[in-house]
Amino acid sequence: MCTPKDIIKQYDIKPRKKLGQSFLLDQNIIKKIATAARITQEDIVVEIGAGIGVLTKSLAQKSRKLIAVELDKNLVEVLKEKLAGFDNVDIHSGDILKFDINSISSIYNGKIKVIGNVPYNISSPLIFRLLTFRSVIADFTLMLQKEVVQRLVAVPDNKSYGVPSVLLQMFASMEKLFDVPAGCFHPQPKVESAVLRGTFLNKPLMELLNETFFTRLVKAAFAQRRKMLINNLKNAKFLEGFSETGLNEALAQSGIDGKRRGETLSVEEFGKLSNVLWLDINSEKNKTRS
Repeated sequence: MCTPKDIIKQYDIKPRKKLGQSFLLDQNIIKKIATAARITQEDIVVEIGAGIGVLTKSLAQKSRKLIAVELDKNLVEVLKEKLAGFDNVDIHSGDILKFDINSISSIYNGKIKVIGNVPYNISSPLIFRLLTFRSVIADFTLMLQKEVVQRLVAVPDNKSYGVPSVLLQMFASMEKLFDVPAGCFHPQPKVESAVLRGTFLNKPLMELLNETFFTRLVKAAFAQRRKMLINNLKNAKFLEGFSETGLNEALAQSGIDGKRRGETLSVEEFGKLSNVLWLDINSEKNKTRS
């Protein structure tokens, strides 16, 4: 059987630091990720950073259709050769951050499963990009830097809990599956990795009157982590013109003590405060117009 090390040697592949390339070598971990993704013969799968194809082949065998996305043009040629025998695989040469998942969903008339070993340098933008496509993504199984996974699954009153935790957990159930030691990669990274599974909810954890406003509120609450919530909100540009009295009243109506720090609020509390503030601000605007 051709191992990852064999492929690297056969094609004389040199990992490109600029692209954050680090190839997974451990075949047990590769099998665990393929199993964790829970792929069926009905599934349409998008693989992020297919690399040398060590996971791609397994995904292709299990899925209805696999779109393997790879930025490195040299590796695209390797993938084409290694996967030539699969008629259900399309290899897309390009940047996953510019890839249109909506179009894949439309072509195959179904929700997409996203799987991949994500380069550390694009972890955050990728997660938020997936969030924008949540209506057409069923779930995602990703290997990320362990610290990033810890942030995404963190609960309130935890140092890892922050903006990504709240925004993702409002729209998806998040689960850390297992750790992946640095020694499983070539070249060996300086940090450990972990595998995360996220399943997008059919509707947010609670109804939001304005999702953009909710996002701004969450970011403002964590602007300075050690500050009280009320002080962070007073300094938020998008709340300029809304009085401190109004903020305190909105907090009281939401059942939240303004002296708390943002990191102590649950996802639902952020949602409730967002809705109350949204109504109050728009009520004031209507009064001004009249």
